[in-house]
Amino acid sequence: MAGFLINDKNTIQMTIKIQNHNNKNSENLNFEFIEKPKQQSLSDLPLAARMRPDTLEEYVGQKHILGEGKLLNRAIKTDKLTSLIIFGPPGTGKTSLAYCISQITKTEFISINAVTSNVGELRQVIEQAKIRKINSGRKTILFIDEIHRFNKAQQDVLMPDVENQAIILIGATVHNPFFSLISPLISRSLVFELKPLSQEEISIIIDNALKDKIRGLGSFNVRIDNKAKNFLSKICDGDARRALGALELGVVSSKPDREGFINYDLSVAEESIQKKAVLYDKSEDGHYDTISAFIKSMRGSDPDAALYWLAKMIYAGEDIRFIARRICICASEDVGNADPQALILANAAMQVAEFVGLPEARIPLAQAAVYVACSPKSNASYLGIDKALKDIENDTTERIPNHLKNATFEGEKKLGRHVGYKYSHDFENGYVVQEYLPNKVKYYQPKAIGYEEKIKQYLEKLKK
Repeated sequence: MAGFLINDKNTIQMTIKIQNHNNKNSENLNFEFIEKPKQQSLSDLPLAARMRPDTLEEYVGQKHILGEGKLLNRAIKTDKLTSLIIFGPPGTGKTSLAYCISQITKTEFISINAVTSNVGELRQVIEQAKIRKINSGRKTILFIDEIHRFNKAQQDVLMPDVENQAIILIGATVHNPFFSLISPLISRSLVFELKPLSQEEISIIIDNALKDKIRGLGSFNVRIDNKAKNFLSKICDGDARRALGALELGVVSSKPDREGFINYDLSVAEESIQKKAVLYDKSEDGHYDTISAFIKSMRGSDPDAALYWLAKMIYAGEDIRFIARRICICASEDVGNADPQALILANAAMQVAEFVGLPEARIPLAQAAVYVACSPKSNASYLGIDKALKDIENDTTERIPNHLKNATFEGEKKLGRHVGYKYSHDFENGYVVQEYLPNKVKYYQPKAIGYEEKIKQYLEKLKK
Protein backbone atom coordinates (compact mmCIF):
# COMPACT_ATOMS: atom_id res chain seq x y z
CA MET A 1 0.00 0.00 0.00
CA ALA A 2 1.36 3.42 -0.92
CA GLY A 3 0.46 7.00 -0.03
CA PHE A 4 1.53 10.27 -1.66
CA LEU A 5 1.85 13.75 -0.18
CA ILE A 6 2.85 16.90 -2.09
CA ASN A 7 4.38 19.32 0.36
CA ASP A 8 5.17 23.01 0.15
CA LYS A 9 8.80 22.39 -0.80
CA ASN A 10 7.90 21.22 -4.31
CA THR A 11 8.76 17.64 -3.44
CA ILE A 12 6.68 14.48 -3.43
CA GLN A 13 6.74 12.29 -0.37
CA MET A 14 5.73 8.65 -0.81
CA THR A 15 5.17 6.14 1.95
CA ILE A 16 5.17 2.43 1.06
CA LYS A 17 3.77 0.05 3.66
CA ILE A 18 5.21 -3.46 3.44
CA GLN A 19 3.22 -6.24 5.19
CA ASN A 20 5.15 -9.15 6.57
CA HIS A 21 2.91 -12.21 6.15
CA ASN A 22 4.71 -14.26 8.78
CA ASN A 23 4.40 -12.00 11.82
CA LYS A 24 1.78 -9.62 10.43
CA ASN A 25 3.96 -6.68 11.29
CA SER A 26 4.25 -3.83 8.83
CA GLU A 27 7.10 -1.52 7.95
CA ASN A 28 6.93 1.93 6.39
CA LEU A 29 9.52 2.98 3.79
CA ASN A 30 9.64 6.72 3.14
CA PHE A 31 11.02 8.27 -0.04
CA GLU A 32 11.19 11.92 -0.97
CA PHE A 33 11.45 12.84 -4.64
CA ILE A 34 12.54 16.14 -6.03
CA GLU A 35 9.85 17.51 -8.30
CA LYS A 36 11.14 17.81 -11.88
CA PRO A 37 11.50 21.52 -12.65
CA LYS A 38 9.48 23.06 -15.41
CA GLN A 39 11.23 22.76 -18.73
CA GLN A 40 13.20 25.88 -19.57
CA SER A 41 12.08 27.78 -22.63
CA LEU A 42 14.26 27.06 -25.64
CA SER A 43 14.88 30.75 -26.21
CA ASP A 44 16.25 31.12 -22.68
CA LEU A 45 19.02 28.60 -23.29
CA PRO A 46 22.41 29.58 -24.70
CA LEU A 47 23.06 28.71 -28.33
CA ALA A 48 25.41 25.84 -27.43
CA ALA A 49 22.65 24.18 -25.38
CA ARG A 50 19.97 24.77 -28.03
CA MET A 51 22.12 23.22 -30.76
CA ARG A 52 22.76 19.97 -28.92
CA PRO A 53 22.24 17.07 -31.36
CA ASP A 54 19.43 14.54 -31.12
CA THR A 55 21.12 11.91 -33.29
CA LEU A 56 24.62 10.67 -33.95
CA GLU A 57 24.27 11.97 -37.50
CA GLU A 58 23.91 15.50 -36.10
CA TYR A 59 26.83 15.07 -33.70
CA VAL A 60 30.01 16.68 -35.05
CA GLY A 61 33.46 15.31 -34.29
CA GLN A 62 34.92 12.40 -32.30
CA LYS A 63 34.92 10.03 -35.26
CA HIS A 64 37.63 8.00 -33.56
CA ILE A 65 34.98 6.68 -31.13
CA LEU A 66 31.68 7.46 -32.90
CA GLY A 67 32.52 6.58 -36.48
CA GLU A 68 30.49 3.89 -38.22
CA GLY A 69 31.33 0.49 -36.77
CA LYS A 70 33.14 1.87 -33.71
CA LEU A 71 32.38 0.30 -30.32
CA LEU A 72 30.59 3.29 -28.78
CA ASN A 73 28.53 3.82 -31.92
CA ARG A 74 27.39 0.18 -31.86
CA ALA A 75 26.64 0.24 -28.13
CA ILE A 76 24.45 3.36 -28.49
CA LYS A 77 22.52 2.21 -31.54
CA THR A 78 21.79 -1.24 -30.09
CA ASP A 79 20.87 0.28 -26.70
CA LYS A 80 23.46 -1.93 -24.98
CA LEU A 81 25.32 0.89 -23.29
CA THR A 82 26.19 0.34 -19.64
CA SER A 83 28.09 2.98 -17.74
CA LEU A 84 30.37 5.41 -19.49
CA ILE A 85 33.16 7.79 -18.50
CA ILE A 86 34.08 10.45 -21.05
CA PHE A 87 36.93 12.88 -20.61
CA GLY A 88 38.42 15.65 -22.69
CA PRO A 89 38.93 19.42 -22.90
CA PRO A 90 36.02 21.84 -22.41
CA GLY A 91 33.59 22.29 -25.29
CA THR A 92 34.41 19.03 -27.06
CA GLY A 93 30.88 17.62 -26.72
CA LYS A 94 30.78 15.64 -23.47
CA THR A 95 27.37 16.93 -22.34
CA SER A 96 26.04 16.88 -25.91
CA LEU A 97 27.07 13.26 -26.32
CA ALA A 98 25.28 12.27 -23.09
CA TYR A 99 22.13 14.12 -24.17
CA CYS A 100 22.33 12.57 -27.63
CA ILE A 101 22.58 9.08 -26.12
CA SER A 102 19.47 9.73 -24.01
CA GLN A 103 17.51 10.85 -27.08
CA ILE A 104 18.55 7.86 -29.15
CA THR A 105 17.95 5.27 -26.42
CA LYS A 106 14.71 6.93 -25.20
CA THR A 107 15.88 6.99 -21.61
CA GLU A 108 15.15 9.46 -18.84
CA PHE A 109 17.98 12.00 -18.68
CA ILE A 110 18.96 13.36 -15.26
CA SER A 111 21.85 15.80 -15.13
CA ILE A 112 23.71 16.89 -12.01
CA ASN A 113 26.99 18.69 -11.39
CA ALA A 114 29.43 17.20 -8.91
CA VAL A 115 30.43 20.68 -7.74
CA THR A 116 27.00 21.41 -6.25
CA SER A 117 25.64 17.91 -5.67
CA ASN A 118 25.92 15.68 -2.61
CA VAL A 119 25.26 12.14 -1.43
CA GLY A 120 21.66 12.94 -0.47
CA GLU A 121 20.80 14.09 -3.98
CA LEU A 122 22.54 11.06 -5.46
CA ARG A 123 20.48 8.68 -3.34
CA GLN A 124 17.23 10.43 -4.27
CA VAL A 125 17.98 10.32 -8.00
CA ILE A 126 18.96 6.66 -7.80
CA GLU A 127 15.77 5.73 -5.90
CA GLN A 128 13.72 7.59 -8.51
CA ALA A 129 15.48 5.60 -11.23
CA LYS A 130 14.67 2.33 -9.50
CA ILE A 131 10.98 3.18 -9.14
CA ARG A 132 10.83 4.35 -12.76
CA LYS A 133 12.38 1.11 -13.97
CA ILE A 134 9.93 -0.99 -11.92
CA ASN A 135 6.83 0.96 -12.97
CA SER A 136 7.52 1.65 -16.64
CA GLY A 137 10.63 -0.33 -17.49
CA ARG A 138 12.26 2.91 -18.63
CA LYS A 139 15.98 3.27 -17.97
CA THR A 140 17.58 6.37 -16.48
CA ILE A 141 20.80 8.03 -17.58
CA LEU A 142 22.45 9.82 -14.68
CA PHE A 143 24.82 12.34 -16.19
CA ILE A 144 27.36 13.68 -13.69
CA ASP A 145 29.35 16.61 -14.98
CA GLU A 146 32.79 17.17 -13.43
CA ILE A 147 32.56 13.77 -11.78
CA HIS A 148 36.18 14.08 -10.65
CA ARG A 149 34.93 16.54 -8.00
CA PHE A 150 33.24 13.67 -6.13
CA ASN A 151 35.45 12.29 -3.37
CA LYS A 152 36.01 8.57 -2.84
CA ALA A 153 33.03 8.19 -0.49
CA GLN A 154 30.68 9.91 -2.97
CA GLN A 155 31.94 7.73 -5.79
CA ASP A 156 31.45 4.64 -3.63
CA VAL A 157 27.73 5.52 -3.31
CA LEU A 158 27.37 4.95 -7.06
CA MET A 159 29.02 1.55 -7.07
CA PRO A 160 26.12 -0.84 -6.18
CA ASP A 161 23.68 0.74 -8.63
CA VAL A 162 26.24 0.94 -11.42
CA GLU A 163 26.97 -2.72 -10.76
CA ASN A 164 23.33 -3.87 -11.01
CA GLN A 165 22.55 -1.31 -13.76
CA ALA A 166 19.84 0.45 -11.80
CA ILE A 167 21.18 3.54 -13.55
CA ILE A 168 23.27 4.18 -16.63
CA LEU A 169 26.04 6.41 -15.36
CA ILE A 170 27.67 8.84 -17.77
CA GLY A 171 30.44 10.75 -16.03
CA ALA A 172 32.19 13.68 -17.69
CA THR A 173 35.50 15.18 -16.66
CA VAL A 174 38.32 17.27 -18.06
CA HIS A 175 40.83 15.21 -16.06
CA ASN A 176 42.30 11.80 -16.74
CA PRO A 177 39.79 9.47 -15.02
CA PHE A 178 42.46 6.86 -14.32
CA PHE A 179 43.95 9.33 -11.84
CA SER A 180 40.82 11.10 -10.59
CA LEU A 181 38.26 8.27 -10.24
CA ILE A 182 38.31 5.14 -8.10
CA SER A 183 39.44 1.94 -9.81
CA PRO A 184 36.22 -0.07 -9.17
CA LEU A 185 34.15 2.60 -10.93
CA ILE A 186 36.57 2.67 -13.86
CA SER A 187 36.51 -1.12 -14.18
CA ARG A 188 32.69 -1.12 -14.47
CA SER A 189 32.59 1.58 -17.14
CA LEU A 190 33.58 2.15 -20.72
CA VAL A 191 36.16 4.94 -20.84
CA PHE A 192 36.54 7.18 -23.91
CA GLU A 193 38.62 10.26 -24.55
CA LEU A 194 37.19 13.19 -26.53
CA LYS A 195 39.64 15.15 -28.64
CA PRO A 196 39.59 18.92 -29.26
CA LEU A 197 37.45 19.66 -32.31
CA SER A 198 39.30 20.54 -35.49
CA GLN A 199 38.95 23.90 -37.19
CA GLU A 200 36.88 22.27 -39.92
CA GLU A 201 34.53 20.69 -37.36
CA ILE A 202 34.04 24.01 -35.56
CA SER A 203 33.21 25.60 -38.94
CA ILE A 204 30.54 22.96 -39.54
CA ILE A 205 29.02 23.65 -36.12
CA ILE A 206 28.96 27.39 -36.85
CA ASP A 207 27.29 26.80 -40.23
CA ASN A 208 24.68 24.54 -38.65
CA ALA A 209 23.85 27.18 -36.04
CA LEU A 210 23.47 29.87 -38.70
CA LYS A 211 21.15 27.70 -40.83
CA ASP A 212 18.87 26.37 -38.09
CA LYS A 213 15.83 28.67 -37.80
CA ILE A 214 14.30 26.89 -34.79
CA ARG A 215 17.21 26.21 -32.46
CA GLY A 216 19.90 28.34 -34.05
CA LEU A 217 20.33 31.78 -35.55
CA GLY A 218 18.73 31.12 -38.94
CA SER A 219 15.98 33.71 -38.39
CA PHE A 220 18.54 36.53 -37.95
CA ASN A 221 19.67 36.65 -41.61
CA VAL A 222 23.36 36.60 -40.74
CA ARG A 223 26.05 37.18 -43.33
CA ILE A 224 29.31 35.91 -41.85
CA ASP A 225 32.65 36.86 -43.32
CA ASN A 226 34.97 33.93 -44.08
CA LYS A 227 37.77 35.61 -42.14
CA ALA A 228 35.48 35.92 -39.12
CA LYS A 229 34.43 32.27 -39.32
CA ASN A 230 38.01 31.09 -39.76
CA PHE A 231 39.07 33.26 -36.83
CA LEU A 232 36.38 31.83 -34.55
CA SER A 233 37.11 28.28 -35.68
CA LYS A 234 40.78 28.66 -34.91
CA ILE A 235 40.88 30.92 -31.86
CA CYS A 236 38.43 28.84 -29.79
CA ASP A 237 41.07 26.06 -29.69
CA GLY A 238 38.69 23.17 -30.32
CA ASP A 239 36.03 24.48 -27.90
CA ALA A 240 32.64 24.53 -29.69
CA ARG A 241 30.87 26.13 -26.73
CA ARG A 242 33.22 29.09 -26.86
CA ALA A 243 32.79 29.50 -30.61
CA LEU A 244 28.98 29.37 -30.42
CA GLY A 245 28.93 31.74 -27.46
CA ALA A 246 30.95 34.33 -29.37
CA LEU A 247 28.81 33.81 -32.47
CA GLU A 248 25.56 34.32 -30.58
CA LEU A 249 26.82 37.36 -28.70
CA GLY A 250 27.95 39.06 -31.88
CA VAL A 251 24.71 38.31 -33.74
CA VAL A 252 22.17 39.31 -31.10
CA SER A 253 24.07 42.49 -30.21
CA SER A 254 24.44 43.72 -33.81
CA LYS A 255 21.92 45.81 -35.71
CA PRO A 256 20.77 44.75 -39.18
CA ASP A 257 21.83 46.87 -42.16
CA ARG A 258 19.38 48.53 -44.55
CA GLU A 259 18.83 45.24 -46.35
CA GLY A 260 17.93 43.50 -43.09
CA PHE A 261 21.15 41.50 -42.79
CA ILE A 262 23.44 41.25 -39.78
CA ASN A 263 27.03 41.46 -40.95
CA TYR A 264 29.29 39.34 -38.78
CA ASP A 265 32.81 40.36 -39.81
CA LEU A 266 36.26 39.92 -38.30
CA SER A 267 35.98 42.97 -36.04
CA VAL A 268 32.70 41.65 -34.58
CA ALA A 269 34.28 38.23 -34.05
CA GLU A 270 37.29 39.77 -32.28
CA GLU A 271 35.05 41.85 -30.05
CA SER A 272 32.73 38.94 -29.28
CA ILE A 273 35.48 36.61 -28.17
CA GLN A 274 37.51 39.42 -26.59
CA LYS A 275 40.69 38.48 -28.40
CA LYS A 276 42.20 40.11 -31.46
CA ALA A 277 43.21 38.21 -34.56
CA VAL A 278 46.94 37.68 -35.04
CA LEU A 279 48.38 37.12 -38.52
CA TYR A 280 49.15 33.48 -38.00
CA ASP A 281 47.97 30.70 -40.27
CA LYS A 282 49.17 27.21 -39.41
CA SER A 283 49.26 26.22 -43.09
CA GLU A 284 50.74 29.42 -44.52
CA ASP A 285 53.53 31.93 -43.98
CA GLY A 286 52.37 33.17 -40.58
CA HIS A 287 53.15 29.81 -38.99
CA TYR A 288 56.51 29.17 -40.62
CA ASP A 289 57.74 32.76 -40.44
CA THR A 290 56.98 33.04 -36.73
CA ILE A 291 58.66 29.79 -35.73
CA SER A 292 61.63 30.76 -37.91
CA ALA A 293 61.90 34.12 -36.13
CA PHE A 294 61.62 32.35 -32.77
CA ILE A 295 64.45 29.88 -33.51
CA LYS A 296 66.71 32.51 -35.04
CA SER A 297 66.19 34.75 -32.01
CA MET A 298 67.27 31.96 -29.65
CA ARG A 299 70.22 31.12 -31.91
CA GLY A 300 71.13 34.79 -32.03
CA SER A 301 71.15 35.05 -28.19
CA ASP A 302 68.29 37.56 -28.03
CA PRO A 303 66.01 36.44 -25.17
CA ASP A 304 63.65 39.41 -25.56
CA ALA A 305 62.90 38.65 -29.20
CA ALA A 306 62.55 34.94 -28.37
CA LEU A 307 59.95 35.75 -25.71
CA TYR A 308 58.01 38.00 -28.08
CA TRP A 309 57.74 35.39 -30.84
CA LEU A 310 56.92 32.73 -28.24
CA ALA A 311 54.11 34.95 -26.92
CA LYS A 312 52.74 35.45 -30.43
CA MET A 313 52.59 31.69 -31.04
CA ILE A 314 50.89 31.01 -27.70
CA TYR A 315 48.41 33.84 -28.25
CA ALA A 316 47.59 32.61 -31.75
CA GLY A 317 46.83 29.10 -30.46
CA GLU A 318 49.92 27.25 -31.67
CA ASP A 319 50.34 23.69 -30.38
CA ILE A 320 52.57 23.93 -27.30
CA ARG A 321 54.11 20.56 -28.15
CA PHE A 322 55.29 21.95 -31.48
CA ILE A 323 56.88 24.94 -29.71
CA ALA A 324 58.54 22.69 -27.12
CA ARG A 325 59.97 20.41 -29.81
CA ARG A 326 61.55 23.37 -31.59
CA ILE A 327 63.17 24.56 -28.36
CA CYS A 328 64.64 21.07 -27.85
CA ILE A 329 66.02 21.01 -31.39
CA CYS A 330 67.57 24.46 -30.95
CA ALA A 331 69.09 23.42 -27.62
CA SER A 332 70.85 20.52 -29.33
CA GLU A 333 71.59 22.02 -32.75
CA ASP A 334 72.68 25.53 -31.75
CA VAL A 335 73.83 25.19 -28.14
CA GLY A 336 75.03 21.61 -28.14
CA ASN A 337 77.93 20.80 -25.84
CA ALA A 338 78.70 24.47 -25.23
CA ASP A 339 76.09 24.03 -22.48
CA PRO A 340 74.79 20.44 -22.17
CA GLN A 341 72.25 21.59 -19.57
CA ALA A 342 70.29 23.42 -22.27
CA LEU A 343 68.97 20.21 -23.80
CA ILE A 344 68.13 18.78 -20.37
CA LEU A 345 66.17 21.91 -19.45
CA ALA A 346 64.44 22.03 -22.85
CA ASN A 347 63.37 18.40 -22.53
CA ALA A 348 62.09 19.01 -19.00
CA ALA A 349 60.14 22.05 -20.21
CA MET A 350 58.57 19.97 -22.98
CA GLN A 351 57.36 17.34 -20.52
CA VAL A 352 56.12 19.86 -17.95
CA ALA A 353 54.34 21.99 -20.57
CA GLU A 354 52.44 19.00 -21.91
CA PHE A 355 51.65 17.82 -18.38
CA VAL A 356 50.23 21.09 -17.01
CA GLY A 357 48.78 22.51 -20.25
CA LEU A 358 47.95 26.13 -20.93
CA PRO A 359 47.94 28.74 -19.55
CA GLU A 360 50.66 27.56 -17.11
CA ALA A 361 52.64 25.87 -19.90
CA ARG A 362 53.83 29.30 -21.02
CA ILE A 363 56.09 29.49 -17.94
CA PRO A 364 58.37 26.44 -18.51
CA LEU A 365 58.41 27.21 -22.25
CA ALA A 366 59.57 30.76 -21.53
CA GLN A 367 62.20 29.53 -19.07
CA ALA A 368 63.63 27.08 -21.60
CA ALA A 369 63.57 29.61 -24.46
CA VAL A 370 65.40 32.22 -22.37
CA TYR A 371 67.98 29.66 -21.18
CA VAL A 372 68.70 28.52 -24.74
CA ALA A 373 68.93 32.11 -25.96
CA CYS A 374 71.37 33.04 -23.19
CA SER A 375 73.56 29.93 -23.52
CA PRO A 376 76.91 29.83 -25.34
CA LYS A 377 76.46 28.44 -28.83
CA SER A 378 78.10 25.58 -30.70
CA ASN A 379 76.78 23.60 -33.65
CA ALA A 380 79.78 21.26 -33.75
CA SER A 381 77.74 18.12 -33.02
CA TYR A 382 75.16 19.10 -35.65
CA LEU A 383 77.84 19.72 -38.28
CA GLY A 384 79.60 16.51 -37.35
CA ILE A 385 76.62 14.18 -37.79
CA ASP A 386 75.64 15.82 -41.08
CA LYS A 387 79.18 15.39 -42.43
CA ALA A 388 79.21 11.74 -41.33
CA LEU A 389 75.82 11.09 -42.95
CA LYS A 390 77.03 12.67 -46.18
CA ASP A 391 80.06 10.39 -46.21
CA ILE A 392 77.89 7.33 -45.58
CA GLU A 393 75.63 8.34 -48.46
CA ASN A 394 78.28 9.25 -51.02
CA ASP A 395 81.45 7.25 -50.20
CA THR A 396 82.34 3.61 -49.77
CA THR A 397 81.15 2.33 -46.41
CA GLU A 398 84.09 1.87 -44.03
CA ARG A 399 84.89 -1.65 -42.86
CA ILE A 400 84.69 -2.37 -39.14
CA PRO A 401 88.15 -3.27 -37.75
CA ASN A 402 88.32 -6.87 -36.49
CA HIS A 403 89.29 -5.89 -32.96
CA LEU A 404 86.05 -3.84 -32.65
CA LYS A 405 83.77 -6.64 -33.82
CA ASN A 406 81.61 -8.61 -31.43
CA ALA A 407 82.70 -12.10 -30.40
CA THR A 408 80.03 -13.84 -28.37
CA PHE A 409 81.16 -17.38 -29.15
CA GLU A 410 84.66 -18.84 -28.88
CA GLY A 411 84.59 -19.84 -32.52
CA GLU A 412 84.24 -16.23 -33.56
CA LYS A 413 87.55 -15.33 -31.94
CA LYS A 414 89.27 -17.92 -34.17
CA LEU A 415 88.14 -15.75 -37.07
CA GLY A 416 89.99 -12.81 -35.57
CA ARG A 417 86.94 -11.02 -34.24
CA HIS A 418 87.58 -9.00 -31.06
CA VAL A 419 91.22 -10.12 -31.06
CA GLY A 420 93.62 -7.36 -30.06
CA TYR A 421 90.98 -5.07 -28.61
CA LYS A 422 92.36 -2.86 -25.85
CA TYR A 423 89.94 -2.18 -22.96
CA SER A 424 90.26 1.54 -22.26
CA HIS A 425 89.77 1.26 -18.49
CA ASP A 426 92.86 -0.94 -18.21
CA PHE A 427 95.04 2.03 -19.14
CA GLU A 428 96.01 5.29 -17.47
CA ASN A 429 93.30 7.98 -17.61
CA GLY A 430 90.96 5.45 -19.24
CA TYR A 431 92.49 6.08 -22.65
CA VAL A 432 94.57 4.06 -25.10
CA VAL A 433 95.54 4.69 -28.70
CA GLN A 434 93.96 2.22 -31.11
CA GLU A 435 92.15 2.30 -34.42
CA TYR A 436 88.40 2.97 -34.23
CA LEU A 437 87.89 4.16 -37.81
CA PRO A 438 90.16 3.19 -40.71
CA ASN A 439 89.68 6.48 -42.50
CA LYS A 440 91.04 9.23 -40.26
CA VAL A 441 88.29 11.77 -40.76
CA LYS A 442 87.58 14.66 -38.41
CA TYR A 443 83.80 14.93 -37.86
CA TYR A 444 83.49 16.50 -34.43
CA GLN A 445 85.44 19.73 -34.10
CA PRO A 446 84.63 21.26 -30.71
CA LYS A 447 84.72 25.03 -30.41
CA ALA A 448 86.41 27.04 -27.71
CA ILE A 449 83.02 28.16 -26.32
CA GLY A 450 81.41 27.42 -22.96
CA TYR A 451 81.71 23.87 -21.69
CA GLU A 452 82.78 22.69 -25.15
CA GLU A 453 86.09 24.48 -24.60
CA LYS A 454 86.79 22.00 -21.79
CA ILE A 455 85.89 19.14 -24.13
CA LYS A 456 88.28 20.54 -26.73
CA GLN A 457 91.11 20.84 -24.21
CA TYR A 458 90.46 17.32 -22.92
CA LEU A 459 90.62 15.75 -26.39
CA GLU A 460 93.76 17.69 -27.27
CA LYS A 461 95.39 16.53 -24.05
CA LEU A 462 94.56 12.88 -24.84
CA LYS A 463 96.04 13.14 -28.33
CA LYS A 464 99.35 14.43 -26.91
